[in-house]
Amino acid sequence: MAPSMNRIFPAVFIAFFAATSSVSAKSIDLLGAGATFPYPLYAKMFDDYNKETHTRINYQAIGSGGGVRQLQNRTVDFGATDAYISNKSLKKFDSPILHIPTCLGAVVITYNLPGSPKLTLSGQLIADIYLGKVTRWNDPRIRKLNPGVKLPNLMIAVIHRADGSGTSHVFTDYLAKVSPEWKQTVGAAKSVNWPAGLGGKGNPGVAGLVKQIPGSIGYVELVYTIQNKMQVADVRNRSGHAITPSVKSVSAAVPETLPDDLRLSITDTPASDGYPISSFTWIVVYQNQSKEKGEEIVKLLRWILNNSEQYAENLGYAAIPPVARSKAEQLVASIKFK
Repeated sequence: MAPSMNRIFPAVFIAFFAATSSVSAKSIDLLGAGATFPYPLYAKMFDDYNKETHTRINYQAIGSGGGVRQLQNRTVDFGATDAYISNKSLKKFDSPILHIPTCLGAVVITYNLPGSPKLTLSGQLIADIYLGKVTRWNDPRIRKLNPGVKLPNLMIAVIHRADGSGTSHVFTDYLAKVSPEWKQTVGAAKSVNWPAGLGGKGNPGVAGLVKQIPGSIGYVELVYTIQNKMQVADVRNRSGHAITPSVKSVSAAVPETLPDDLRLSITDTPASDGYPISSFTWIVVYQNQSKEKGEEIVKLLRWILNNSEQYAENLGYAAIPPVARSKAEQLVASIKFK
């Protein structure tokens, strides 16, 4: 019996050693929070990243405002936002912040009308709807943009975000550029005093309300309308072209020259074929990191930059262009370890 035990013991010891070595070499888990705009993309990417590296990414889609606040409070390892952090807000952080773009998306106008007609809207008209100045679907201004479309004599139920939101910042940033009245009375921010309407939490909340309420109109990221099979309006851009939101038209909205810190707005693009309510979305991190967490964050960011194209376009997002990726890689390389 003893010889057989001797033969078994080395195998058991080796298995135990391998198991304990595997546990000790396990990567550190990361915690992130922020935008719901890219959540469908992040959910898929972080799940696959975990399968590939065994590093778990716990991401809470609480809205861009919440993600930035939690990063500032250092309760998460990274934040996510669709609105870059302003110079004024950057001063509130105790250390430099980097913006790493992960994809581009479209904030689209979705609505709930009988027969699901295809509509075209203009920026000024959208602003006036959200200002409460255009209140019925058969308003002459809507009819003029949509000749031949049967529009009901139905009240417009305006739906907006109830939480601090990067999607709202993109949307209001666009309206402030196309409507002087909006710029003066409401402005552009993650959270504004809405002149009219009901609030929904997150992109899913707005999409859910629009689906439930006949005659409603709302703004959400394109992928939520694809997932929920919702109607989406074409929007006239600065060149006067009615543009359908798509990966192609979002990509066309990106200017050729980008700032080195990759903080920019691309709404109301001058590109003739560009969708006018497009935006980058960013993961935001501290430039100065502890060694262990910092190394894991760098690995994650490099993996995202190397793989975002194949994931983004399959889910209705546009991949960041090569010039943005190159600048993002330089930003990631600037992360410092204590």
